[in-house]
Order: sequence, then C-alpha cells, then structure tokens
Amino acid sequence: MSTPPQSTPPEEPPSEHGEHEAAEALSAEILALLAKLTERFDAEDNEHWQWMAAHSSTPQVVELLRDSTITAMRVLDAIGRLEPVNGIAIATQYHIPKGTVSKVTRRLITQGLVRTESLPNNRKEIWFRLTALGREAFEVHRAFDAQMERGMRQFLQRYQPNDLRLLVRVLQEAAEASFLTIGVLAESVQTRPDEARETPEAEQT
Repeated sequence: MSTPPQSTPPEEPPSEHGEHEAAEALSAEILALLAKLTERFDAEDNEHWQWMAAHSSTPQVVELLRDSTITAMRVLDAIGRLEPVNGIAIATQYHIPKGTVSKVTRRLITQGLVRTESLPNNRKEIWFRLTALGREAFEVHRAFDAQMERGMRQFLQRYQPNDLRLLVRVLQEAAEASFLTIGVLAESVQTRPDEARETPEAEQT
C-alpha cells in the first residue's frame, strides 16, 4: 500500500512585528541604494562627464559645466531658450528668486558664458544673451539631458505598468513630503511608550 500524501499545514500570515521588521530592512536598503546612486552622479570620472567631453569641441566647456550649480544651469538654459531675455522673465518663467537670478547671471558673465545688451529705447534695462562659449555649453548640456531622458525611458520599459504606477505614487508623495517633519513626529511617537510606562508607577507612589 502506498503511503497517503501528507497535507501541508497552511502558512501562517506574517505577524505585525515581522511586517514592521521587513519594512525597516527594505527602507534601509532603499536609503543605501539612493546614496550609492548619488555617489555615481557625483563621481568626477563618471560616464556623464565622459559623454560631455566626447561631445564638446572645447575642453573648457566641460570644466565650466563641472563647476556649475543646478541653478546656474537652469539660468543658462533659460537664457539659451529665451534670449534676449531679462532677469524678470527668467525669474518668472523658471520660478527662481530675482536675487538668485541676478547673482547667477553675474557669475555666468564672469565665466564668459553670458553677455549683456541694452535696447536702444531703454538703456537701463539689461538683457542677456549667450556668448559663443555659452551657446556650446547650452547645446552640450541640452543634448546630454535628451540622451539621459531617452535612456531613462528605455530603462523604465523593463517594468510593468503596476510597478510604474507605484513608483509614480512614491515619487509624488516624496515630492510633497517634509522628511524632517516626518522624522520629528516619528521621534516623538517613539518616546511616548516610555512616558506611558512611567506614568502608572508615578501614580502608584
């Protein structure tokens, strides 16, 4: 006689404590991966700078782009797309404070990327244009952004629509969240159990 197959006991659902530990472990892994991704972008010899160097005829352009902040690149992009353009238009259309636009344009002028001009009927108002060097920096950076977007779109096609919907939700909530405030609230919640344990003892005395 053959031995009857033994029934497999049903799996127990994960406990709340186990789910919490799994979430903590995954959160730590996500933060570590974000840090690793940031290190890749910040590396001086990463593929991004190599690509720009290969697509620029002037080595000075790559060095200027290396030294530029994100805000400086936004201002340079605004001038390249809107020239001739004044500071008010840059601040309004790109949502950059007027004081920041003034500071950044002065630096771009010093670097030889931007020049100023005045209209014949209004000498007081200053307008900005790209220099030849600035035009090359603008074109190289715009081509780089287009290449990165193509690569990112191709990368995201690996995932199913439901995966992408989750990613959209996470990024939308992250864009609106204050991680500092969330951290402060979490810290206050963690201290409450200790206070609760101390309260009955104090009442008994």
